[in-house]
Amino acid sequence: MSDEDSQTQKKVFDAETASSLVKELRKNFGSGKTRSYEWRVSQVKALLKAMTDNEEEIVDALRSDLAKPSLETVVYEIGVIKSSCEGILKELKHWMTPEKVKTSIRTYPSSAEIVPEPLGVVLVISPWNYPMLLALDPVLGAIAAGNAVVLKPSEIAPATSSLLEKLIEKYMDQSIVRVVQGAVHETTALLQQKWDKIFYTGNGKVGRIVMTAAAKHLTPVLLELGGKSPVVVDSNINLKVAARRIISGKWGLNNGQSCISPDYVITTKDYAPKLVDALKTELQEFYGKNPLESEDLSRIVSYNHFARLSKLLSDDKVSGKIVYGGEKDENKLRIAPTILLDVPRDSLIMGEEIFGPLLPIITVNELEESLDVINSGDKALAAYIFTTDKKFKEQFVKNVSAGGLLVNDTSVHVVVDTLPFGGVGESGMGAYHGKFSFDAFTHKKAVLYRSFAGDSSSRYPPYTDTKQRLMKALIAGSFLGILRALFGWS
Repeated sequence: MSDEDSQTQKKVFDAETASSLVKELRKNFGSGKTRSYEWRVSQVKALLKAMTDNEEEIVDALRSDLAKPSLETVVYEIGVIKSSCEGILKELKHWMTPEKVKTSIRTYPSSAEIVPEPLGVVLVISPWNYPMLLALDPVLGAIAAGNAVVLKPSEIAPATSSLLEKLIEKYMDQSIVRVVQGAVHETTALLQQKWDKIFYTGNGKVGRIVMTAAAKHLTPVLLELGGKSPVVVDSNINLKVAARRIISGKWGLNNGQSCISPDYVITTKDYAPKLVDALKTELQEFYGKNPLESEDLSRIVSYNHFARLSKLLSDDKVSGKIVYGGEKDENKLRIAPTILLDVPRDSLIMGEEIFGPLLPIITVNELEESLDVINSGDKALAAYIFTTDKKFKEQFVKNVSAGGLLVNDTSVHVVVDTLPFGGVGESGMGAYHGKFSFDAFTHKKAVLYRSFAGDSSSRYPPYTDTKQRLMKALIAGSFLGILRALFGWS
């Protein structure tokens, strides 16, 4: 294909094309086939089969996009998607069953239920850092809830995006589930359409663009963003285990390119040297003396992100604070695990989410001060604490607001599908995982059933004092008040 032909192809997907796509999906959704339990199960099983049949191809795609280690892809992307599929297959019938609820004397005789119904046609915009998991996990929730879906994967992970389109075309119902590849132009065209929900995972800047576009159509949004996730480290802990778990969450998950990655550490001035030494020891154990050559570390996704991270490191306020790492290879887009000690809170690295392999450590005199440090910033997607002090742990849980909290580990809370995963404030709105994914794409329809019996004239004109007393008693739910009104008692 010539460059001219390629450019022509890129321009094909515009607002008109997007509108036609949405109309087609809305028509197909209107046929009612997505509402059946059988159809939903068939699609979840198809996606499960896609993950099983194509594991090697998925590993290769993520290696191409991010140099992601095979284990991280198999466990944290394919494995989590499979687990989500299996959970849905086990619980979906129960989730779809209308929930019977009590009624009151106000509507006697009556019965009521909450009926879960699909929202309609939804848009999922996924990121590059977990390009398979964060694309398909929301799609699974939308399908389980009975919706038609358009997935817009990230152009920054082109190999995975192409594979996603290929797999969905091969395994899923194309009349209901579609993939649109592209960049800003295609995303803009999609955002101009009226959706029944938009699910976006990414950064706050684009999140605001998504929300602005959605507001024009009063479209509800679920935003999974990020933020500066803190790690508070007490001195009464198993330091080796804590260091390993911090490393696992920071560098063992996409080399820091994760929305729940530990962004900075807070510990006391006295304890900081011990923590740094423990981190150095375990980092060398995991990634060797030359981590730039390690096959167990993902590379930085692009030159733009490499330059952004390099700028954070070259800031005059932190360039002399590096106590471990700092090595870079621009040609291979690799940055070694880097620890910075006693980082000023007004430095560039503390002003934005790092989203990379740099870990600043802030020191305080008393660990209780860490709560003020955390609460002085925006609410993060995750907050971590390592402590054996029961009182301080309770204080942390009570006073720190974040999307999720984890005590004595990092990141693993996201695989507990009985917990909602989502942000608060600047780190996002709405939540998913497990049944929360089903609920995210479901309207809970209130239904009240009444018979023609028990019709009371008290609700109809002409209004009298007796009727007013009776209606007041009914609204108050006072059985004694109803008797008083009926019998004219004062």
